[in-house]
Amino acid sequence: MNENFLVIHDLKKSFGQGEARQDVLRGMDFTVKQGEFCVLLGPSGSGKSTLLNIIGGIDTPDSGFVSINGDKLEDMNEKQLTMYRRRHLGYVFQMYNLIPNLNVKENIEVGAYLSDDPLDVEEVITTLGLQDHKYKYPNQLSGGQQQRVSIGRAVVKNPDILMCDEPTGALDYKTSKEILSLIGDCNSRYGSTVIMVTHNEAIRHMADHVIKLRDGIVRHNDINEVKTPADELEW
Repeated sequence: MNENFLVIHDLKKSFGQGEARQDVLRGMDFTVKQGEFCVLLGPSGSGKSTLLNIIGGIDTPDSGFVSINGDKLEDMNEKQLTMYRRRHLGYVFQMYNLIPNLNVKENIEVGAYLSDDPLDVEEVITTLGLQDHKYKYPNQLSGGQQQRVSIGRAVVKNPDILMCDEPTGALDYKTSKEILSLIGDCNSRYGSTVIMVTHNEAIRHMADHVIKLRDGIVRHNDINEVKTPADELEW
């Protein structure tokens, strides 16, 4: 296991100019081990979504660097960044972003097509409890079922990092816990490193590693010796 799989070093990022300038990341430092379930926890405005976008190669920092498995993102050109995102990252968003005219199986296959080493589509469908829904279209599914498809599309790529941006933000309490359980199961079953952004304090207890952010810096960097299963979380 790579102890320094993901390295965030002195990341700084601001938006705007002059009096309108806002420092969103103000020198962020931490590392994540390969295979860890890491939660980026913080209130709105703490910089967590900006940080996730930089790790994902969607945005660039003003200074500092991100390195994944020894490769610095700043050293990659646009084509290399695109291939990095395609090969190594899976995304789960708060909004499901499914393709409306594709059924469940086809939406998940989209993720498989983007990978050099995809997981078995049927196995992923079964793992996510979607076997009875695989020929349904997104508008025939509940929010929780759509988020399962979104997870399937990300996981089937067999990504090094599964990036989850408030994945339960649009879901009710019971469905949220089911989705968190599924993400935890995928982490342990397939070995992807999970980076999850959330403002929900309860979710920290199911993670291996908790990075607490406020005002663009790391306030706490904690390892959980004992984890709580997602279905036992309360908030």
